[in-house]
Amino acid sequence: MPEPASVPPTGGVARPEQRAVPAPPGDTRPVGRAALEDLPPVDADWMVDLLLQLLRTPSPAGRTDTVIQLLGEVLAQLPVDLTVTRRGSLLARLAGRSTGVRALVAHADTIGCMVRDLKDNGRLAVVPVGTHSARSAEGTRVTVLTDQFASYTGTILPLLASGHAFGDDVDRQPVGWDHVEVRVDEWCTSADDLRALGIQVGDFVAIDSLPVVTDSGFVVARHLDGKAGIATAVAALRALTSAGAEVPHEVDLLITISEEVGQGASHGLHEAVAEMVSIDNAVCAPGNHSLEDGVTIPMADATGPFDYHLTRHLCGLCERFGIPYARDVFRYYRSDVAAAIEAGAETRAALVAFGVDASHGPERTHIRSLEAVAQLLCAHVLSPLTFARWDREPLGELRDFPSEEQQAPTERFGELPSEE
Repeated sequence: MPEPASVPPTGGVARPEQRAVPAPPGDTRPVGRAALEDLPPVDADWMVDLLLQLLRTPSPAGRTDTVIQLLGEVLAQLPVDLTVTRRGSLLARLAGRSTGVRALVAHADTIGCMVRDLKDNGRLAVVPVGTHSARSAEGTRVTVLTDQFASYTGTILPLLASGHAFGDDVDRQPVGWDHVEVRVDEWCTSADDLRALGIQVGDFVAIDSLPVVTDSGFVVARHLDGKAGIATAVAALRALTSAGAEVPHEVDLLITISEEVGQGASHGLHEAVAEMVSIDNAVCAPGNHSLEDGVTIPMADATGPFDYHLTRHLCGLCERFGIPYARDVFRYYRSDVAAAIEAGAETRAALVAFGVDASHGPERTHIRSLEAVAQLLCAHVLSPLTFARWDREPLGELRDFPSEEQQAPTERFGELPSEE
């Protein structure tokens, strides 16, 4: 990767089109200006090295044990308490100086495929694991993971893969999972040949990440969605603990293993968590406002709005510390937050996102975006809860609830015209 000096520094101010966010009544976010130098320094080189390790470790949803072991070894070097759920999600707890618990959540699982059939031509029919298009999968390199722990490389190809053989029919064939197959890099001309290798229906097919870090600071790879979020969260915890920072509230870092299939943070979240911030990818595409070189704070996704007060608190932290950010709305997107809320978690919940172009395809982000997210996570962890007293308990009296005052418009019902 390039030397740090070759990567332009994170900008210190919000973009011109961004306006200050007024603080809602009762908001406890910090006032006044600060500088990034006031936050513990994030080691960008270390963060990117961790990201590359994660990207090179296959972990399609349903086959995540290896990447969780890797993360456990990394987190064991920090002063955190580690536990693992029955299903394999990883929880790291950093003690705080007072009551109250907040969670950072990121997912280790990725999109991938599963063997649906062993074909008579010695190739594999597959179905997707997670939601992604066969169009983006065509031509990708894969690794077939067998139950015997043997693995085989291969390529996802359209059924008509050669213009020399099929002419213009290559461009006219339909797009979809029924119209692709996996060519395994072994001598296989029949289903029996595949069986002899130990390949079976239900085996996982991991899409290879093939990460590249460019001289301009871009990270180009499959599976940035999820794994870059882990890298930013762990880098933030490492920065905080290395600096000896005392955090006001317990921090639970939850690494989930089934976000791509909709289950996400439905288990493993401590019941005392008052605030949950999920870290995932931002949608950099026409019609969206997400930044590929800063933080994106979504106001809502396909499952509904995120917590009003917590999202504005995060926006306020970006403004206070000069972290470039944008607000966005994601129409075809859900995260660990949705799974947690649907499972009954009584917590404020928000999403912090690093910019990703071509998500669930040949993805790209920038080191500046990852740094900005890690810096915001540090600022968030060092800040008080959104409502310091109210949010410490799951229940309270109505008279104490920090309601937002909102002026209602005057209503008019069929006024008669004046006779004058």
